Amino acid sequence: MNRPLIISDCDEVILYMVKHFKDWLEDSQGVNFNLEGQNFGEALRWKESGDLLEPSDIWKKLGGFFDTEMDSQLPIPGAVDALNALTEHADVVVLTNLVDFRRDQRAEQLAAQGLHAKVYTNQGPKGPALKKIIEEFEPSRAVFIDDLAQHHQSVRETTPDVMRLHFCGEPMIASAIDCAHQSGNADARIDEWEKALPWLIERVEGKSA
Repeated sequence: MNRPLIISDCDEVILYMVKHFKDWLEDSQGVNFNLEGQNFGEALRWKESGDLLEPSDIWKKLGGFFDTEMDSQLPIPGAVDALNALTEHADVVVLTNLVDFRRDQRAEQLAAQGLHAKVYTNQGPKGPALKKIIEEFEPSRAVFIDDLAQHHQSVRETTPDVMRLHFCGEPMIASAIDCAHQSGNADARIDEWEKALPWLIERVEGKSA
């Protein structure tokens, strides 16, 4: 029988992103970032005019951040140690919504923080990409970790046997985002790795459904 499998998102699960993006925008890009709720489209305003950035400009800023600022991203407390501990019980891979040419850069970024894991990139809902990973590994059981409710819904609809943990380590957005556990699309919601680790070990070892 093959090993269990952990499939984890990266930004706001393993590494902080929003806080570093905000600092970069406000320090060097002439943009104020004020995220109320979870609507990125209303969070970015030009400092000079107060106007909202157009969607195309938001995408350009996100691309610029990942072009130049990935090295600024720091780990969520406990994330690297927890995922390394989980490798004693399961295979661990990362499924991140970045364009494909950034895959190696993301793997190097994580390795520099002490996490050596295979990285898969994706654009859009994660269910189909996760299904391909499951088909590749054929794990005895699997757990998906992500900070966004829509990805848990996508995974539930595509691979319902995969257990799902909704985890958001960024306090700036954790209380505002939709909760996948409350909507029935995740098996639990835990935002601290100290609490998430024992929950995950129980699931990959088959001690709890």
